Amino acid sequence: DSYYRLPLFRLMVRILAEWEKGQDSVYFPWLNSLPRQFFNGASMTKRCFECLPPYAGWLASTERTNYGHFNMALKQGYVPLNPETIMNREAVKWAYNVALTRFHEIWQPDRQKLIAPMADMLNHAAEHNCEISFDYEGNCQVTALYDIPAGSPLTISLGDPTNPTPIFAQYGFLPQDCATIFCKAMHLDKQIKELGYEFSELLIQTETGEIAPKVWDVFLYDLLQKSDPNSAQEFGMACRNDDESTKQYYLDQYYSYTLEALKEHVFGILNSADKLTMRAQSYDLETHPRVPVIVAHNQLVIQTFTMTATLLQQMG
Repeated sequence: DSYYRLPLFRLMVRILAEWEKGQDSVYFPWLNSLPRQFFNGASMTKRCFECLPPYAGWLASTERTNYGHFNMALKQGYVPLNPETIMNREAVKWAYNVALTRFHEIWQPDRQKLIAPMADMLNHAAEHNCEISFDYEGNCQVTALYDIPAGSPLTISLGDPTNPTPIFAQYGFLPQDCATIFCKAMHLDKQIKELGYEFSELLIQTETGEIAPKVWDVFLYDLLQKSDPNSAQEFGMACRNDDESTKQYYLDQYYSYTLEALKEHVFGILNSADKLTMRAQSYDLETHPRVPVIVAHNQLVIQTFTMTATLLQQMG
């Protein structure tokens, strides 16, 4: 989507233009303070992707693909940069990652992605205490949402707090305060869309393993599509129209079948995540420095789904 990518592309080009100036850039102290190594999807290798569960792998590889599009666009030559800069793969990837992980998006008067040095240093929190805004002249303001105790970190939101995997893929870290994760039912993406559900509704609690009700809906809908299309149509309509009584009728009627489908899914994810983690841990950290964050992501999945498996076993 060029409408989404163009503001980020402009920001990347601006960073490269300032980088070319070296110490003559007014932004040199800021640029010189930024990290040189990133752990997000755009920086991962094929070997990294081979260690991620399907949902995380899909998001991370999408980030890598997006970087490839930006790199190709840069090489078209219609930018105010030296050819040596454009061909410098290390500098280009660094600039792309700086833009991707530090921008703040505004919509008025025009859609733009902007970076305000220093404000971009604020970390993420699910319950953030600050917000960033820009006025029409481009001045950045950081506003405290409430009285912040002295010595507390200033934080903003970098994404949906109910689902840490997109943050992992874009920014290269795993939030430590996530209360939920996506149920990992990527194989049911078609059914999720047909029901009008969002990934942010299909969650599992990280502290208890409890499954959100709409996850049950999706798995039952898939079962009905395979066994009774007419019932699937009626159940799907009930889900879309919030007809709780009809939904509950089908959930009660097919409880044992839905439970078994969920068990199969959960135990399959656990088995896969175990193998993927062992593969990641076999890599040399010198050549694969992103292993720790990949393992941390997989272990969060394993810990959560282990609790879920226990709950499902107790249900029958």
